[in-house]
Amino acid sequence: MSDGRLSTLEFLGGELRRARRDRGLSQEDLAQRINYSSSLVGMVEIGHRTPSQDFVGRVDAALESGGFFERLLALVRADAAPPWLREWIQVEAEATLLRWFEPSLIPGLLQTEAYARAVLTGGGMLREAEVEQRVASRLARQAVLTRESPPEAVFVVDETALRRRIGGRTVMAEQFDHLLRVAERPNVRLHVVPADAGMYAGLAGAIILARAREGGDVAQVDTAVRPHVTDRPDDIDNLHRRWESLRGEALSRRASRDLIAEVAQSWT
Repeated sequence: MSDGRLSTLEFLGGELRRARRDRGLSQEDLAQRINYSSSLVGMVEIGHRTPSQDFVGRVDAALESGGFFERLLALVRADAAPPWLREWIQVEAEATLLRWFEPSLIPGLLQTEAYARAVLTGGGMLREAEVEQRVASRLARQAVLTRESPPEAVFVVDETALRRRIGGRTVMAEQFDHLLRVAERPNVRLHVVPADAGMYAGLAGAIILARAREGGDVAQVDTAVRPHVTDRPDDIDNLHRRWESLRGEALSRRASRDLIAEVAQSWT
C-alpha cells in the first residue's frame, strides 16, 4: 500500500511532464525529437518506467535542460534500493570474490531488465514505481561485474531456475542469451546443479558470500521477510560448508554451459 510519498522516480516523471509542457510539446512531439516511443515517454512521466541513460541524455538535449534529467536519474538510482539492502550493496561493490547460489531464480546480477521486472512484479507486493526503482537498482549493481578490476564471481543455480517461466517466452529467450554472454567473461563462472541431484544442501535457500578486500567474508541469506546480512564467524563457517557441499553437486563450467544452451532452445 502506498504511504503517499512521492518516489524519486515519480518526481523525475513529474519534472519531465512539466518541462515538456513548458516547451509546448505533446508526448508525441517529444518522442519524435528523442527517437523513442510516445508510450515510453508516457510511462516515464507517470513513474511506471525507469528511463535509460540514453533516454535522459536525449531529453536534456531536446529540452535544453543542461543535464538536469541526467542528474535526476543519478538520484533515482542512488535512492532505488530499499534501505535494508543498502548495507549489502556496499559490501557487494567492494568485494573481491562473490559466491552466489540460487535455487529458484536467475541471480540478480545476471538478470536482464525484463526478467528482473517480471520477478519484482510477479509477487504483486510492490507499486509500479517501486518495481521500477528496484529494477534500476538491480541493473546498476550489475556494473560490479564489468568494472575495472572486477571481482571473481562464481554463480551456482539449480536447474529449476532455468526451467521456471518468468515473464513469458520472449523474456526467457532474452535472459538465456544474456546468461550465455555473461558466462563468457573471464571473471565469471556459472555452474548448474542438475535436476537429478535430488536433495542437497542448497535447497535450504539462496546464499551469497562476499570476500572483503581485508580477507574476511560477509554473507547474505534469504529469509521470508528480507535477506539477512551476517559476518558472525559461526554463520560464515556454516555457510562455507553449505557452499562447498552444493558446489560439489554442480556440473563443470563446460557441462553447465551445454545444459544452459540446451534449455535455451526450449524458450525460442
